[in-house]
Amino acid sequence: MRIGVFADCHDHLDHIRLAVDCFNEAGCELVLFAGDLVSTFAVPPLRKLKCPFVGCFGDNEGNKPGLLAGISIVGSLSEAPLSYTAPDGTRFLIAHMLRQCRGCEADFDVLVYAHTHKPSIDFDERGRLLLNPGETSGWTYRQPTVAILETQPVQAEIVPLRPVFAAPSGASVPD
Repeated sequence: MRIGVFADCHDHLDHIRLAVDCFNEAGCELVLFAGDLVSTFAVPPLRKLKCPFVGCFGDNEGNKPGLLAGISIVGSLSEAPLSYTAPDGTRFLIAHMLRQCRGCEADFDVLVYAHTHKPSIDFDERGRLLLNPGETSGWTYRQPTVAILETQPVQAEIVPLRPVFAAPSGASVPD
């Protein structure tokens, strides 16, 4: 099963649209989200997803009831940590911050987390994938990313998005 993974959008609508395009073009059958859409106006671009959306809240969500209502058209949002079993049986634990998983006894094959804005693909001592897709927004490091995950065998790839930053006419955006 091919799964798109993203987080830390922080209202960057252009990059949310790029992420949706990336997931649709990759043929993702599911999209997982690890928090920080932030505002309700970040939801409409997600309506173009061609697959279900499952995610958790981050620590910067401004209007949780509004986000819940808006996202209900494409999927679901829950408090973290969120246990989710994909249709192929792969078990996920989804959280915005790793510390939200402390003491969590849920069994999982893949842990999806965010918050650091830095992409990371690791495996723990039990061979479980630990995946941080990085920041979709690109606000912090100017390198917006998402991840594409394959469940058989479990592996992930960090995918850079083409950044869209507004710069005055004739000015360049520093790397």
